[in-house]
Amino acid sequence: MDLSNQAMTTVESQRKVDRGELAPGCPVHRGSDDVWRIQDYATAREFLRHTETRQAGFGIEGVKRFAKGMRLAVLYRDGPEHREHRRQTAKYFTPKRVDSAYRGLMERLADEQCAVLRSAGTANLSDLSFQLAVAVAAEVVGLTESRGSTAKRLDRFFALVPDGDAKGLSALYQGLHQLYTMGAVYWRDVRPAVNARRKQGRDDLISHLIDEGCNRKEILGECVTFAAAGMITTREFISVAAWHLFADEELRTRYRSGDEKARFGVLHEILRLEPVVADLMRWTTADVEVGGVTIPEGVLVDVGVAAANADPAAVGDDPQLVCPARPLADGVADSGLSFGDGAHRCPGAYIAIQETDIFLTRLFAMEGLRMVHEPKVRIRPEIAAYELVGLIVAVE
Repeated sequence: MDLSNQAMTTVESQRKVDRGELAPGCPVHRGSDDVWRIQDYATAREFLRHTETRQAGFGIEGVKRFAKGMRLAVLYRDGPEHREHRRQTAKYFTPKRVDSAYRGLMERLADEQCAVLRSAGTANLSDLSFQLAVAVAAEVVGLTESRGSTAKRLDRFFALVPDGDAKGLSALYQGLHQLYTMGAVYWRDVRPAVNARRKQGRDDLISHLIDEGCNRKEILGECVTFAAAGMITTREFISVAAWHLFADEELRTRYRSGDEKARFGVLHEILRLEPVVADLMRWTTADVEVGGVTIPEGVLVDVGVAAANADPAAVGDDPQLVCPARPLADGVADSGLSFGDGAHRCPGAYIAIQETDIFLTRLFAMEGLRMVHEPKVRIRPEIAAYELVGLIVAVE
């Protein structure tokens, strides 16, 4: 398929997050550090769908030490058990379920955060979006009996960047911080939710985990995993999408004037260019042949999402620019591989897009809205993700 300039729009918006040097379309190869790298879209998608691999990255080694003797959270599992769990819980994340069960909640929460901004006059966009993301994810998971601010507890938990080389007092502080903050989440969020659902089950994830026989520690692990995957990433995507809309008047006009389908298209295209997680790490459990190359068993593979999403063979001309409605090669998702692919594709993809759209639609309809301060970009290497700090917005 020829992707050159077919239905290409004139809307242009540069990438905001510097991911360093990328090699979009580069064939699979082994690096000087013995890590195998994939940066072309077709091979990356094929590899992520392969069953002879297991999860790496996302702090999995530390999680395994913490969860010794326990069932790992779904993010860290692979194989038939993982696939069965995903099959059973898929009902919580379908577009129909999200639209019918959570749209009203998202609209109310978005209105509340816009009211906070209107009352204060200025606000940190990350604070507004995190309150929204936490409340939505809590409803889906079942953390609905919490005491105090769940958002503040989770923010403290994820604020400390783990240092695998920490020793002595630094290692002790890191360990105590993790225990304290996770303990607070357990006692004030998870335990009350579990107790309520042991008395009366509900149609949510925690009730499902209880029915599966998970203990409290295992449920805590699942909840923290969903917090990282569904709350932190959504907060950052809302911020980066807003940054693009503030910076590009034509893109902003296109977004504000479009129907939901058109707005979703703009958001997917921004996410393609700005994947929150830029690299997905996997270990091979057998020899894997992809892209005409055999990757040996037992090696670490870095799937470069940010690079693959800019592969001209998949996304056409000007891959480093936001171009809604760009022509895509057959089988290429609108957001590229930003939600992953294969067994570990993000189950909450539709939730993230819908709540982002509902919030941004209301935000950009506010009279006199402006960006007071552009954010600074912080990269969190332990999860290959960006964090936007200090995006201040104001209304008249």
